[in-house]
Amino acid sequence: MQHKLAQSIKTGLKRGLSGYLWIMKILVPICLGTALLVHSGWLFSLDFLIQPAMGLLHLPASAALPLIIGLFTGIYGAVGAMAALPLTMDQMTLIAVFLLISHNIVQESIVQGQSGFNPVVAGCFRLVVSLCVTALVAFIMDVAPPQALNGTAATGNMITVPLSTMLSGWGRNMAGLCLKIFLIIMPLMVVMELMKTFHLIQYIVRAISPVLSLMGLSRATGVLWLTAAIFGLTYGAAVIVEETRDNTFDPDALNRLHLSIGINHAMIEDPSLFLPLGISPFWLWIPRLTAAIFAIYLLHILNFIRKFYAQRTGHKKLCDH
Repeated sequence: MQHKLAQSIKTGLKRGLSGYLWIMKILVPICLGTALLVHSGWLFSLDFLIQPAMGLLHLPASAALPLIIGLFTGIYGAVGAMAALPLTMDQMTLIAVFLLISHNIVQESIVQGQSGFNPVVAGCFRLVVSLCVTALVAFIMDVAPPQALNGTAATGNMITVPLSTMLSGWGRNMAGLCLKIFLIIMPLMVVMELMKTFHLIQYIVRAISPVLSLMGLSRATGVLWLTAAIFGLTYGAAVIVEETRDNTFDPDALNRLHLSIGINHAMIEDPSLFLPLGISPFWLWIPRLTAAIFAIYLLHILNFIRKFYAQRTGHKKLCDH
């Protein structure tokens, strides 16, 4: 028992360090590149092109950079870009809400496709939900659409700061951010390794079965949901794919699962990465969980309407015949 515990902790720390170094390889270059783009003023010179689209999300044009990075690479690079941009707390909150639903969208949609769900539908569905939820959160928070900045004025403010001063400030901020992420990632990986070693996931599924039912999900897919909720679609891909290959799931239950975990997965790690930026935990956890539950019940309603219409049409044809 003690040997397994010690070995699990050792493995968790090793994997945590490996994952942390991998994260840093992505985060640091992107953050530095973003800081240089901001300092040069090139980023702000594109405001007139991007602002109309970003305005729909109540975000400045410069927010397009972390959104694009997050959509195609993941949360880590987006956090690095956000840390280097002059964003308000409300704007960072909206970016976080969007990216928690729609991030690493190509890779994770392919994972869902490997386990029995149309990858194109998976990706498009997440994008639509992220747009709707972000707009709703902006309305609730009463975030005013930003005014388009004058590119010349913005660059003028940036150029007045010497490059050496900018790099020095960036280095201090980056070191603090890296330390905070290290303190989050390391214990998280140890906990994950302990859960796998002592097979705690199965016991947790039994305990949360009532919650799964409340969320509109089948208990048969509980292990898959918990895997995605804890480890994410990328880290939990092997379990998800193998389980769907080795077991026969009801197609409707599997569709509900994929819609839910597409919106809401990696419930521990992904939101935690935004905490060092000072974003309120409420907005990091509640909106996408609520959206996942709402989507499943909306699917139930649509299926009910479709079946009711089919039965009514069939009855009418029978009467006519």
